[in-house]
Amino acid sequence: MTKFACIGDYNSAVTAHQAIPKALELAGQLLNETIEYQWIDTVDITADSVDHLKSFDGMWVVPASPYQNMDGALLAIRTARENNIPFMGTCGGYQHAILEFARNEMGYANAENAEVVPDAEFPLIAPLTCALVELDGQIKLQAGSLALDLYGSETITEQYRCSYGFNVAYLDLFAQTNLKVTGFDLDDDPRIFELQGHRFFVGTAYQPERSALAGNNHPLITEFVRVASETR
Repeated sequence: MTKFACIGDYNSAVTAHQAIPKALELAGQLLNETIEYQWIDTVDITADSVDHLKSFDGMWVVPASPYQNMDGALLAIRTARENNIPFMGTCGGYQHAILEFARNEMGYANAENAEVVPDAEFPLIAPLTCALVELDGQIKLQAGSLALDLYGSETITEQYRCSYGFNVAYLDLFAQTNLKVTGFDLDDDPRIFELQGHRFFVGTAYQPERSALAGNNHPLITEFVRVASETR
């Protein structure tokens, strides 16, 4: 059995929250792996309780931000990153994983999410030039990336529901780090990152979990589950 923590503030009306359990289960069926998952609200993650997350084989920080407790979401992401726990961050999870890395690995303590702090001096997560709410978009995958290897195509189309994202003005700050943007939209805005040197630590601005609502496995999610199953 492979156990996943789904980090976020569960809302049955959120499409991504409906899709994520289905996506995990579809991947498990493909891999002949029994899947168990637990929703963990961000308000339940504190410095005193975060070690509990180390008992999970994988962590998925889910869409529908801003979170009730942003510090709790960031603590979960840091735990996955520093303990080599397979991690998936989609939409809001993607945004907050970038923010966590900038603050705790790169030392930019003032990096902020402009959705939460609109007048931030360092808006690492900022409004998108064009909101991507219930839209599809093309993404160009970078040579040598895990994403390209898994998708098997240099250009993909994925579904979005977001209004905020990685502020491209700060992209160069990450050039010498092991957090690499490996997918860009047709306007060269970041859409996928991979953390090199980690077993599996991937974030997407889009919501790959939505493929499960049509009964389809997704290559990123299948790989996430496969790697997590090897932790046991």
